[in-house]
Amino acid sequence: MHPNPAFRAETRDTNLAFARERGFGMLTMSGPDAPLVSHIPFIQSQDGTMADLHLVRSNPMAREISAGTPVRLVVSGPDAYVSPDWYGVADQVPTWNYVAVHLIGTIAPLPDDMLPDLLDRLSAQFEALLLPKPPWTRGKMSTDAFERMLRMIRPFRLQISDVQGTWKLGQNKPPEARKSAAMHMSAGPVGADVRVLANLMQSPISEPEQGNE
Repeated sequence: MHPNPAFRAETRDTNLAFARERGFGMLTMSGPDAPLVSHIPFIQSQDGTMADLHLVRSNPMAREISAGTPVRLVVSGPDAYVSPDWYGVADQVPTWNYVAVHLIGTIAPLPDDMLPDLLDRLSAQFEALLLPKPPWTRGKMSTDAFERMLRMIRPFRLQISDVQGTWKLGQNKPPEARKSAAMHMSAGPVGADVRVLANLMQSPISEPEQGNE
């Protein structure tokens, strides 16, 4: 993540709220030969002290994790290229704006009998976003099918000890330049994530000293 403090002024609560709402990230840890990465959904506790998740048993990461294994859960938000032409001021350079939060801590396996509840909570979290569609529940599965699935995955809990967030939204640019870039970004042939980023750029939480990249 970008080390410039101009982009790292958001509070722990803001970063945790962002991670909780996204609910999907890249779990990373050291492996025997190279870093290991898994793309996983997760459910984060309301107090931000832990996150529950599951991994396929055949995943090398699932085999490497033991109690107290250090990990980092990377939660990415909207991102987009920013053209220097969009600022309307001289001597700018191309850059990339983005939002990202890292949840850092240790992970440990949970007892297998906690897996059904974890899956129920996880599916309920995301099904709630689809209302008024009637929520899916595992009651729609046969017992045999559900038990077969349980044998293929393992539950884990991440104990969160540190939260780091970068909200690179052009806070180091003059406000009018930043808003001009956001306007051009919104008007271009972009996807929904880029429009979210442009909206964030219009009024970032922090606006420190201005400068280049």
